[in-house]
Formats: sequence, structure tokens, C-alpha cells
Amino acid sequence: MRFNNTSVLFSLIAIIITTSQLSYGQMKTEEFTFEYDGKKYSGLLDLPEDEKPTAIIVMIHGHGKTKVVEENWYAKTRSKFVSTGIAVCIWDKAGCGKSEGEYKHNQTVQSSAKEALAAIEELRKLNIVNPDKIGLWGISRAGWINPLIIEEDKSIAFWISVSGTDNLDNIRYLIESNLRVEGKTEPEIEVLISEFDYCYKYQRGGKTYDEFIKGTKNLFLDPFCKKLGMGLDNEEDFVRIKEYYQNSGFVYDEKTGLQILVPDFKKTLNNVNCPVLSISGEKDSQINWKNTIKLYEETIAKNSKSKLTIKILPDCNHNIQKCETGGLFEDNSKFEWKACDGYYDTMLTWLGENGFGKNMH
Repeated sequence: MRFNNTSVLFSLIAIIITTSQLSYGQMKTEEFTFEYDGKKYSGLLDLPEDEKPTAIIVMIHGHGKTKVVEENWYAKTRSKFVSTGIAVCIWDKAGCGKSEGEYKHNQTVQSSAKEALAAIEELRKLNIVNPDKIGLWGISRAGWINPLIIEEDKSIAFWISVSGTDNLDNIRYLIESNLRVEGKTEPEIEVLISEFDYCYKYQRGGKTYDEFIKGTKNLFLDPFCKKLGMGLDNEEDFVRIKEYYQNSGFVYDEKTGLQILVPDFKKTLNNVNCPVLSISGEKDSQINWKNTIKLYEETIAKNSKSKLTIKILPDCNHNIQKCETGGLFEDNSKFEWKACDGYYDTMLTWLGENGFGKNMH
């Protein structure tokens, strides 16, 4: 088992349920391609059918492989944006769909930002809207990517942050909050999280295999952690993982031992000079949304060139779906996988009020 932020990918297998059989709104969809790092990326460009778009939203994914074209991902969300006069651009990651190259589970957020910047450059060449009318939407992992894009491209018009991240890898919060959802007592959680901290501290070395197993015996046997794929099969596996982390180049927080995805993330957020809408699910068990909001308030909200709007949606999970517990493995089919109440209205109203789409009032 590799114990880093990639473990969280299990939580993001189905970010938003979409279907290629349904059509939403009056829009036309064209193929969109661009090149980055010697590879051709393939995606979709949605446009209002009978009017010139007022802006473009570039959609940035969370973790995991994508099937944007094949399964018409985010179809309803995209159509909602188009219905207010905004075009939408989205593409498959490398090695997914028709995008060339090999999918890399551990692609850095810095590389993902450069990939998006290449797509934005291509969009500007198409002259669909004014160059300064391109904004960003992103979920989860995109909470690190989009500020990097904005820091590099000062013309980005706006950012919609959905289930955005704070400055550290979210795996510890994910495990602790889901253990609570799964019914573990606080003393049980304390033991398991203590073992998780031990695991994170020594996965890069410092303990023998036997010592490591002894220090994580309850963690690796816990049903929820086993669902995440946590565990070691043998000593060779332990050596391989240790070498992986020693050579990874990852940067870690000294206090918590968690991975830092964007060094000096506060500085990056301080450079966000555009309107930002932050949407979080109150029952998000995957990222610490309270920490994220606090971080945004300490940075974006204090920037006179920006404007921060925060929306917390009740009975809403990480994927902005209706839920009861918000647990990672909760079956939300009884809610028909519907988006949380107020999700679409919040985004469309905010876009209109900020001059990027039709005013919904």
C-alpha cells in the first residue's frame, strides 16, 4: 500500500454522476483538442446554441481517471452554465479517452496546472470570448491546481472552488471522519489515528519491517482502512514502499507529517486576484472544509483585488450530492444521486451577479 495523497483517489471514483443518454438545455458541443508536453489532449467545448457566449468556464478535475467524452461527464452542470450564456471546456486526462500519453496517478498539481494553462492558451486562440473572460471551476484536488493557474495567468476572470482543499494532504482527515461515520468510538479512533500517524512517520524509513507492522497492527486490520487498500503483504512490499517515498521528492509538513502539495500555499492564495465562490458540503468526510474556509478567509478574503463568497450546503457530501452521513462508501442511490439543494442556483446566481452570465434575479 502506498500511503500518500493518492490513497484518497478511492474517494473520488465517481465525482458527479452524469449520463450520455440525457441532454440538458440548448447547447451545441464540439470537439476540443490542445497539446501539452508533447501529447494531444481531447475533450469537449460546449457553446450556447443561438448566442455568443459571455465567458468560458474551464472545468478542472479531481483525482482519478476520466471518461469525459465517452460518458459525457458533468453533462447537467455544463448545460446549466451554458443556459446562462457561458461556454464550457473540459477534457480527458492523459491516457484517458482519446487523450494521448499514459495516465499518471501521481501527476503533480503543478503539472496539472501547466496542462490547463495550455488548454486556456488554445481557447484564447479560438477567439470565442474576450481573453479576460475565461474562468475556472474545479473540485477537490483542483483546489490546489486552480490557484496555481491563477498565479501564473493574471487574466483568469473567476474561480468556483467546489469541495476545495486546504494546504495539506487530506488523507488523515478522510480516515478519521469516516471512522466516526462507520461507528467507531472515540477511544477506538484515537488508537487508529495514532497508528496512522506512526505509519506516516515511518513509511519512509526509520523502523524495521517487524516494528512497522507492530505499530500499525490495528490500522491495517480495520475494515474501513482495508476498504481503502491499506496494508502490507510482505517485507518486500515494505522495502518497495520505503524506497518509493525516499525517492518521491514529496515535501512533508514537519508538525503533522502530511504531504504538502503546494509549498507556501498561503502565498499562492494571496495572489488570487479575481472573484472566488467557495462551495462546500457540510457533511464532507473527505476534505476538512472548515480548514479550507479558514484558509480562504485568511488569504483571498483579505485581498482587496479579490472577492470571496462562501456557501455551505447542508446534507451534502464531498461530491456535492445529497446524503445522510457523507461517508465515503455511503449508498446515495435513494437520493437518485441528485446534486445538493441550492448547488446550481448558487453558482448561476453568483456568475450573473459578477457579470459573467445572465443575471438570475
